[in-house]
Amino acid sequence: MLPMTPPPAPDADPMPQPPLQPDLEACCGNGCDPCIFDLHDLAMDEYRRALREWRQRQPAIASGADQASLNTATD
Repeated sequence: MLPMTPPPAPDADPMPQPPLQPDLEACCGNGCDPCIFDLHDLAMDEYRRALREWRQRQPAIASGADQASLNTATD
């Protein structure tokens, strides 16, 4: 009988992903407080904080991910 190899573990500390930006047409224009764009700005602040913390925990991975994102951005 062959030994069973366990499946690879999912990334225990995945890189944070930015929130989806709302469509420009999604705003009703009634001056809601908060507006969906205000909520998106708050979510982006949280994303940036989480990404900074993740980079501190994952310096080797973060530098590779940053390089990969730069390569993708310039392709």
